[in-house]
Amino acid sequence: MTLTMSAGIEDRQENPNLKMVCLDVDGTLVNHDGHMSTAVKEAARAVVAAGHEVVVSTGRSLGATLPVVELLGIERGYAVCCNGGVTLRVDSTLPDGYEVIDRQTFDPAPALEALREVLPAAKYALEDVDGNFLSTERFQDASFGVVAQGVDFERLMESIAVRLVVFSTDSTAEEFGEAVKTIGLHGVTYSVGWTAWLDIAAEGISKASGVEALRAHLEIDPENTVAVGDGRNDIEMLQWAARGVAMGQAPEEVKAAADEVTAPVEGDGLAHVLRSLL
Repeated sequence: MTLTMSAGIEDRQENPNLKMVCLDVDGTLVNHDGHMSTAVKEAARAVVAAGHEVVVSTGRSLGATLPVVELLGIERGYAVCCNGGVTLRVDSTLPDGYEVIDRQTFDPAPALEALREVLPAAKYALEDVDGNFLSTERFQDASFGVVAQGVDFERLMESIAVRLVVFSTDSTAEEFGEAVKTIGLHGVTYSVGWTAWLDIAAEGISKASGVEALRAHLEIDPENTVAVGDGRNDIEMLQWAARGVAMGQAPEEVKAAADEVTAPVEGDGLAHVLRSLL
C-alpha cells in the first residue's frame, strides 16, 4: 500500500519516545451502546495532548469514524476505517476537516455469489468508492455512517467496493463462521464479528495493513507501537503491535493474539492502558 498525502511528517518534531497508539472503536473506545466513558475520553485526550500519534483503527466506515476522532480531540492525525480499506488524514484546517489518502477497492461479485449460495436469507450491504452504502432488504447499521440506499442484488454485484458487510439473522456467530469457512472465499480478507456478521475487504487488507502503512510513512519505530482491540478483526493489528492489548471481554482467540489483557470495556479497560503511556 502506498499512501498519497498532501501533507505529512515534515512538521513533526523528532521524538524517540513517541508512541503510535492504534485504537479500535466498538468494544474498546466505546461500549456496545456506543457510549464513551468519561475516564476513557479523558485518558485518550491526555495521550493526544502528550503528542503521541493516536490512530482510530476501526471496522466502521468514514462517516461513523469522524465523530470518534472529534471526541478524542484529534485535530491533526490519521484514522483507519473499513478494516483498513480507507485511510484518512485528519486536519482541522482542511475544508472538510479531513482527506482520504488511501482507498483499497475490490470486486465483490465473486464473494457475493459464493455467499448467496450458502446464505440466501442473509442481508448484504457494501460501501462503494464514493462512500455511498448500497444494501438489500433495507439493511442499515450505525457503523455505515450514512443511510444505506436500497438496491437489488444485481446492483451490488456490479459495484466496486471498499467494504462488504453480510448479516444473518438465522445463525449464531459460531454457525455463521463455520458456514463462511466452507465457502472458501478467495481474493478478499474477511472477519466474523460478535454476532452472525461478516466484514469483507480487499485481499491482504486489514487494520494491520492500514496502520503499518502509516507507521512506515511516519517513520515511527516498530517498538513504539501500541494497539488495543476486542474483536476478531483486531487480531492482526494486535499481533502487529509491539504491545498488543486485548479488552477483557474479547473472545479467547483475540486474547491469545495479544501480549496482555486489560479490563473489559464496561470496566474502562482502555483507560488503564492509556494512562500507562503518560
